Amino acid sequence: MLFNSIGFLIFLPIVFIFYWFVFNKKFQHQNMLVLIASFYFYACWDWRFLFLLMFSIGLDFFSGIKIENSKSKKEAKFWLALSIIINLGFLGFFKYYNFFVESFSDLLGGFGFHANVWLLKVVLPVGISFYTFHGLSYVIDIYKKRISAERNFIDYAVFVSYFPLLVAGPIERATHLLPQIQKKRVFNYEQAADGMRQILWGFFKKMVIADNCAPLVNEIFAHYHTESASTLALGAILFAFQIYGDFSGYSDIALGVSRLFGIELLKNFSFPYFSRDIAEFWRRWHISLSSWFRDYLYIPLGGSKGGLLMKMRNTFIIFLVSGFWHGANWTFIIWGGLNAMFFLPLLLTNNNRQNLEVVAMDKLLPSFREVFQILITFSLTCFAWIFFRAASVSQAISYIKRIFDKTLLSMPPHFPYKVMALVVVMLIIEWMNRSRFHGLEIERFHPWARRILYVGIIYIIIRYANFGNNEFIYFQF
Repeated sequence: MLFNSIGFLIFLPIVFIFYWFVFNKKFQHQNMLVLIASFYFYACWDWRFLFLLMFSIGLDFFSGIKIENSKSKKEAKFWLALSIIINLGFLGFFKYYNFFVESFSDLLGGFGFHANVWLLKVVLPVGISFYTFHGLSYVIDIYKKRISAERNFIDYAVFVSYFPLLVAGPIERATHLLPQIQKKRVFNYEQAADGMRQILWGFFKKMVIADNCAPLVNEIFAHYHTESASTLALGAILFAFQIYGDFSGYSDIALGVSRLFGIELLKNFSFPYFSRDIAEFWRRWHISLSSWFRDYLYIPLGGSKGGLLMKMRNTFIIFLVSGFWHGANWTFIIWGGLNAMFFLPLLLTNNNRQNLEVVAMDKLLPSFREVFQILITFSLTCFAWIFFRAASVSQAISYIKRIFDKTLLSMPPHFPYKVMALVVVMLIIEWMNRSRFHGLEIERFHPWARRILYVGIIYIIIRYANFGNNEFIYFQF
């Protein structure tokens, strides 16, 4: 079920009414309702994979108890390893089987051997990368004695399958979400009202920005070999705003919907295109995944505490794995490698933590230096996004080669003025609220100013939104 579908607009009010007006006496009853609603939400995509989700939930629930009850470190490590191997085994089969088989065949071909490989028509279960990471962090935290194993199966199942975050995150932690599930929720009007504002902003970014950029990006990348250099550069920029509007729009809707039920999810985006360097960008882009890799991969590998070679190794590992997490294609791995290369100079010069505050804090406009830094960071990001969007490495390389042409300084023949004007509207609103939780957190404004802005955004959505049931990009990951 898509957030931007009629089905969801019917589903959400029904669940909301039952949650607050029928099952509001006991939070346990609310949790049961949310679990049933979450399973239904997932089954609307493909009911067959609901059993895989339920198996994953059961595996990690019982593994967590076994780890906690273990009488020795060796026994605990066995149950941890079993959970990790099975979880990653399913993820690897559904997401990476064909990639490894084809890569192995290509490797043999390079040595003159021809192999008849057996490829499978595997359907990737939506959200598997997200709910697998929920379970992995849970059992690892129990093994590390950061948390206790959950004994209530319903509560744990809600933690993993909670419908606002089930298919595209944010990737939650048991330490953050489970305590909210395990206590009575009281309806908070201010929280719900701000949740509605965040949902509205999410729909604006998805349906107005991302879905209007998408057909232009598809056209440019499909015919890149005949387009001018300036059009190709424009295509990379439009994709940057498409993927941002799409994914951060999803996250805003997810967080806003969850706030209607009295539950706060982890913030997943913090205006990343206002970043002054790549390190700051990755502190603001897909925050839940970046922090997951930091805590469960980067720090266990030694982080940045070792020598120069260890710092370089760990940096490349975390970015390459992050790229591979996004998809079974060498384009994603190269995308991760490029970001590692952009990040490495900051790490080696100890400048990777220099931009921790919001840009131009308490100022209306940034300085010339900050503008230059933002533009450079955005340009590097757009360059890397070309590999992320391209269908193959060869296409990405050809695309980049064609950008460096004398026509780069010319005006694109068919410049999308309407779409770029809408992007500018988004950037202005987010710039004005860059120190806030989301783009429409404007309670400090005069009530009439807020109403005018809400009406304006609703008008833009009605007037310019793409109302087709366009899937979110991160559903494929």
